[in-house]
Amino acid sequence: MPATAAETTPESPWPLKHFAQILKAHIERAPETWIEGQLLEANIRNGHAYLTMRDVDVENSLSVTVWRSTLSRLDATPEVGSRVVAKVKPNLWLKTGRLSMNASDLRPVGLGDLLARLERLRQALGAEGLFDPDRKQKLPLLPARIGLITGRDSDAEKDVVRNATLRWPGVVFEVRNTAVQGVNAVGEVMTALAELDSHPEVDVIVIARGGGALEDLLPFSAEELVRAVSEAATPVVSAIGHEADRPILDDVADLRASTPTDAAKRIVPDVAEERQGIDQARLRLDRAVEQLLERESERIAALRTRPVLAAPESMLESRREDLDRLVERSLSAARTAVVRGEAEIKHLRAQVRSLSPQQTLDRGYAIVQVGGADRSAPAGDVVRDAAEVPVGADLLVRLAHGSLDASVTATHESNTGPHSEENSQNQPVSPEGHHD
Repeated sequence: MPATAAETTPESPWPLKHFAQILKAHIERAPETWIEGQLLEANIRNGHAYLTMRDVDVENSLSVTVWRSTLSRLDATPEVGSRVVAKVKPNLWLKTGRLSMNASDLRPVGLGDLLARLERLRQALGAEGLFDPDRKQKLPLLPARIGLITGRDSDAEKDVVRNATLRWPGVVFEVRNTAVQGVNAVGEVMTALAELDSHPEVDVIVIARGGGALEDLLPFSAEELVRAVSEAATPVVSAIGHEADRPILDDVADLRASTPTDAAKRIVPDVAEERQGIDQARLRLDRAVEQLLERESERIAALRTRPVLAAPESMLESRREDLDRLVERSLSAARTAVVRGEAEIKHLRAQVRSLSPQQTLDRGYAIVQVGGADRSAPAGDVVRDAAEVPVGADLLVRLAHGSLDASVTATHESNTGPHSEENSQNQPVSPEGHHD
């Protein structure tokens, strides 16, 4: 007989019992493990319990045997539909080749345990940011088509459709009927969610279910479903159970409705309220227009009573008077400026005349220049000092009117003080050559 499985051949196989014994030894080397599931079958015979446990999320099941010694220690007898945890060790029954689990302990899962697990999952997902308000999408004011995921012929479906139709008669639904509890609920709801999310005309998706026990609502706290809702591109409304029910789906949904009826009220507007709002808006608009016309009419009436409109010529008269005053002021200012200019010119003229040589001559002074008897010859230098002119020199004396020819017969030194030279220069010279 071959020593190992790899050495077996069609001509040299293992006996079945040898393979079964090896398989049994391999399986029974597995350690005891705690598993959780829901009881589908619970048969008690001869003090032993023969159970079938199914996974709470998928269609996987195992046979579990609770021997009399273990069953007698349990606080409660296993019941179909209950959720339990069992400490099991795999066992292969060689006679039939049947794999089963031998349970050394079996405990029902209490409400407190479920709530604690849900709270841990809620906190973990919240820490990832799946519940952040910034992720919430705003629902459309009037959706063109509403996706509805709910149980077939359920009260939740009827409540949503009826109340939404009453509020807005033209509402259109795209309904997907799925399991809303049990092991198939999570998968079917996720499939329906994906279909509606990809539908081009669906503007909002409602996931609705009526009330129930905590175990019945567990699918709506499944992590897979919660993550699928968080990734949906279409806004999702959670309408699970009653006000007190709070599956994790409520936290991740874009809007949480307390009941399916509340969801219907929040996804579509009330046509009666909208019409009433339109009527009220029209009344406010009419009132505003009337008040505007009244105010403008009063303003026009007030403008008509003003003097400028009652007697428009008064405004022209007032402006004419202002213009006359301005013209008079301008003329007066021009006259004053002319008078001042004339006075200034006279003053300047007097100053110029007082400084002119002719004025000096008119006061009796004369200008003595070295010259000759020939008047056609140019005048010579002005004589300022008697010592500069020799005796016998010819002089030209310019007077205020006319001039004289003179000759020097004698010169005299000035002896009248420190200013005698200046005085002598300013003294007129007589025709005979003497100072005046």
